[in-house]
This record gives sequence, C-alpha cells and structure tokens, in this order.
Amino acid sequence: MNRPASRIVYVNGDYVPEDEAKVSVFDRGFLMADAVYEVTSVLDGRLIDFPGHAARLARSMAELDMESPVTEAELLAIHRELVARNGIDEGLVYLQITRGNPGDRDFAFPDPARVKGSVVLFTQSKPGLADSPAAKAGIKVIGIPDIRWGRRDIKTVQLLYPSMGKMMAKKAGVDDAWFTEEGGVVTEGTSNNAYIVTDGRIVTRQLSADILHGITRAAVLRFAREAQMVVEERPFTLDEAKAAEEAFVTSASAFVMPVVEIDGAAIGTGRPGPVATRLREIYLEESRRAAM
Repeated sequence: MNRPASRIVYVNGDYVPEDEAKVSVFDRGFLMADAVYEVTSVLDGRLIDFPGHAARLARSMAELDMESPVTEAELLAIHRELVARNGIDEGLVYLQITRGNPGDRDFAFPDPARVKGSVVLFTQSKPGLADSPAAKAGIKVIGIPDIRWGRRDIKTVQLLYPSMGKMMAKKAGVDDAWFTEEGGVVTEGTSNNAYIVTDGRIVTRQLSADILHGITRAAVLRFAREAQMVVEERPFTLDEAKAAEEAFVTSASAFVMPVVEIDGAAIGTGRPGPVATRLREIYLEESRRAAM
C-alpha cells in the first residue's frame, strides 16, 4: 500500500495529520488515566479478530460505568479508513476512549449527558509483523513482583508498572518480564498472557480479575483444543515454568511468541518448542482466513 507523507490519525470525528492532532489538557485520560484501549493487528491490510477487541472494549467500558461515544460499526469503519489512508499492510491500530473533557480537573466522574468521551485512533506500520525474527529465536524473560491494581481484567491505560517492568527486563538484558504473586505464582506478562507446556499439556492461568482476558488467548486456546491439544487453565509458578518443556506468551501484536529463558534458566532445549511453533502457525493461518 502507498503511505501518506504524514500519518493520519483520528481524533473525535476528524481525520488529521498526526502533528495537528490535539486533545484537551483537561481530558480525564490525560489527568486520571480514566480511559480504556485496544490494539488490533493488521495483516495483509485486514483487521485481525476485530469483533473480539470490540467486545472486550465494551466490557471494559461497562466495568468503569463509561458510555461509548461510538458504535461498534462506526469503530470498524474508522479502523478500515485509517488502514487505507495510511497504507498499512502489516501493523497495528491503536484505539483509546476516555471519559472526556469536563473542562477542569475533578475526581468525580462528569455527567455523561454533558461530557462526551474522547476517541483517538492511530496506526503503526510494522512490516514483517507475522514473520518476526523473535518468534524463530524465542524471547527471554525475568520474574518481577506483581504490584498492579486488582482489576487487571479491565484494559485501562494505567500502564506505568508494566512499562517499569519492561525497563526492568531491558536493564537485565532480556526481552520482557512475567508478573508473580506470593509463592512465585505467575499472573501474566507485562503486555501478554503467559503459558507453559508440561507433560505435553498447555497450562495457563484461568480467567479472573487477576489477568487480562486476552483476545489472542481466547483464539489460541480454541485452536489448541480443535487441534486435540490438552489445555489446563490453572495457576503455575515460576519454578514450574523453569522446569517446563516449553513456555510462550500470546498478545495481539506478538501472536504466539516462544519463551526460551526465565531468570537465566533455559526452558526445554533453549529453543522454540514444537507446541508454540505449531500454535503460531495455526493462529496466523486461521486469523488471516477470518480477517476483516
């Protein structure tokens, strides 16, 4: 696709060059992190699992008593328009909805009848997203304490600690971090869901308020079961992960990404294993087939 000289972004009804995009300093997303977001991957110029992302967005907003200023159909049209205008073949569409601009700073929620939420979307071009070198080599992670708030199932823009986790990993010379609770129990990665393969079974933490209800997670587990793989949804510890045959993570932008080292300990052979490799192949194949 042909890309414009300046990236075009969407802000509250307008498609504008990115250097002209503006949001009020009084917007609650800026002042209070009072906002939710989604990231949808684009492969071959088409959206991957958009209905799942739209459904989770609606759930996040409902959990926060936030009214949506746009319909799902309108969001789909905006996503497609941005992909077309920016010539995205492989990449991402980022969507953020805030509780809006009440005109001043106040802890109390503004009246939704008076204050409409802010809607911002932009694209990120990521050539080679599906054919990632990291997926062939695998990534390395460290374990860090999970000190986030208790509603991790709501996809809010409160990403300071996950960002700190990414920086802890970078400082340690690895790629990412897995959050752990008391006893070394793994919750999830900084921006992904975590899995291990032990005794041939895929193990991942069950859904609750403790983890994000990953859209890619749901698809991968469905494909795994359809492929006659055994799935166990339960907690697992970092020590169990280090002794596992394989480990991997899933997310909208990484798809299925093998983990080959945890806290310096090689996982399995220290190379991407057959389960994660096959799941990535299945996910990409099936997602491309159903893309919008």
